[in-house]
Amino acid sequence: MTGANAPSSNSPFSSGGKPDAPVPFNEFVREIWTAAGGDPAMTIAISQTGSGALPSVFAVSDLAASSVACAGLAIAELSALIGDPGGHNVPVPAVSVDRRLASAWFSTSYRPVGWAPAPKWDAIAGDYHGQDGWIRLHTNAPHHRQAALAVLGIAPDDATRQTVAATVKNWPINALETAIVEKGGCAAAMRSITAWQQHPQGQAVASEPLVHVETHPLPASEPHKNANSPFTGTIDRPLAGIKVLDLTRILAGPVGTRFLAGFGADVLRIDPPGWDEPTILPDVTLGKRCARLDLRNDHDRKTFRALLAEADILVHGYRADALERLGLGDAARRALNPGLIDVALNAYGWSGPWRFRRGFDSLVQMSSGIADHGMKRYQSDKPTPLPVQALDHAAGYILATCAIRGLIKRHKNGHGTCYRTSLARVAALLCQHPPASPDVVSSPPFAGLADNDYMQATEPSGSGNVQRLRPPLDIEGIPMRWSLPAGLLGASPPAW
Repeated sequence: MTGANAPSSNSPFSSGGKPDAPVPFNEFVREIWTAAGGDPAMTIAISQTGSGALPSVFAVSDLAASSVACAGLAIAELSALIGDPGGHNVPVPAVSVDRRLASAWFSTSYRPVGWAPAPKWDAIAGDYHGQDGWIRLHTNAPHHRQAALAVLGIAPDDATRQTVAATVKNWPINALETAIVEKGGCAAAMRSITAWQQHPQGQAVASEPLVHVETHPLPASEPHKNANSPFTGTIDRPLAGIKVLDLTRILAGPVGTRFLAGFGADVLRIDPPGWDEPTILPDVTLGKRCARLDLRNDHDRKTFRALLAEADILVHGYRADALERLGLGDAARRALNPGLIDVALNAYGWSGPWRFRRGFDSLVQMSSGIADHGMKRYQSDKPTPLPVQALDHAAGYILATCAIRGLIKRHKNGHGTCYRTSLARVAALLCQHPPASPDVVSSPPFAGLADNDYMQATEPSGSGNVQRLRPPLDIEGIPMRWSLPAGLLGASPPAW
């Protein structure tokens, strides 16, 4: 960028030096970077390459490129500090993001070689028309599927899209949404943007910052090993030696921790016994070791506490009250590790009546008006969501940006920091900055991915060999690469 608010000279929405302002890419960069506590002047280091956009009435490709760019700028800032131990103001390395590749990574980061991935959605997951509108059922997890079928009164062996549709059409959508959620399932009625703005939860989300930031100075009487410690990384591998404890699952958190692993972090992912998400593991376990612990078990919880005490960064995506119920709430985590960088995400925000509600990207798109707005603008007869799960992916890169900036703050002042964002708040950010083109439906599409968009070598993934997309970031002198291939959950011991 040529400034926090000025359009980049190589922006796809610039023409002949006269930009079609406002440029969403620049607005997203400004908001994300400042929300994470970054110096706005540093955004001059960012540029983007490429032209075109994913097909959407929203500025999805701008959100993709900008969120990746902000995470890259945090890496560049950290690298500059590592190379400037004497405080001589070494310039931040240039950060270039390829908007086409960034948008592609928002879909999937690989192509399979000699095998076919399983379907990403459960057979009955999807959109259904009720008595008075549309509702989406999210049934990928077995217990969420069971909850939905129990409310609908359909036996598991009889569950098909046809039987579910025949039953849902007799339900008012808000009543069905409430019944499934109260049963422990996941569903979202489709609302308009206006209806969401008038909803108590929509109003709560609108009142929240993009990122909640809470700093925790170290107790003077209890200096912590992390306080004012020298960086463990190098200029070209700035996160080497940083321990990241990953308690996240589908999809935002794993995207964020994958980014951290790409610059050298030691990421240890923890899942409960029995949990699996095989359709996305080649994407989200890249660069990580994956272990299992049952945090309801005293022995496993003790192991987790020991891991947490040594971690630099904790990333978690549990509902707001889940860790508290396990005796691992905010205060307990700070007592174990006062210098911890604590980064968290939930679905529907950190205040309001839905702050504890389960949710996923596709559900938040329905609740917040995104799917309804797409349907209206495309004049479709059914909900029209974003072409990729952009809320998840953008939130993941925002989490990564915050985690890296937390390390920088801790190095400077010894403080631990808590960062919080939500899918619903990222949705609000996306809705706030419409595409620059007045006729977004006809914006030029990206060229299809070609062989040279992928790394030449194949790599294992736990599911089969894959070719990985080339990284969407180019940070001067700092390659984005992963030391470990993707793999299966529970394949490593729960130890640093």
